[in-house]
Amino acid sequence: MGDPHRKDRYGETWPQYKIDAYLKEMVCLKPFVIISGGWAWHFLSPPGHKELKHAHDHKDLDIYVRKPHVATIIALLKGLGFQKVPTKYDNLPNPEDFRRYEKLIDDGEHKPFRLTIDFFVDQRDIEVRQLDEGWIIVEPETLLSFYTEGHHGSSESFAVRAARKLIEQGIDPQGRAELVQIPNE
Repeated sequence: MGDPHRKDRYGETWPQYKIDAYLKEMVCLKPFVIISGGWAWHFLSPPGHKELKHAHDHKDLDIYVRKPHVATIIALLKGLGFQKVPTKYDNLPNPEDFRRYEKLIDDGEHKPFRLTIDFFVDQRDIEVRQLDEGWIIVEPETLLSFYTEGHHGSSESFAVRAARKLIEQGIDPQGRAELVQIPNE
């Protein structure tokens, strides 16, 4: 979702079968990872919300893993059929320990598609929030800082813009409908 927002495309939704595929794979990772990016906004949004493409980025799953869980996550990902794939960032000097894993899904009903997991080792003890469903996500204020630091490219998503406004007003964005509403501009 790093492309410029096209208002004429507001209202487009993510395919439910892709959302479901990610959620299925994420469940076994749940106790060991911190969810970031579009999926963190997804879990902060009201349950049962419409999956608008401009609300959250579901093209990939961004996770932070604390050092003691790195080997566990790598083993889980390999056991689920994910493979480490090279990226343009692998040979660049980077203070973060980053890797990408992908899995091709061919369910026989849809055109085959890829699930992508961007895996960062948590090097700075990121502030987190545990949600009722057991998901651990990056604390919203910290998550917003990742958009200015270049970790995530969806700084114009509805959720990011709405959360920024809510937090500036001293309102916790969790469960707020604004995270999934097309803004009145």
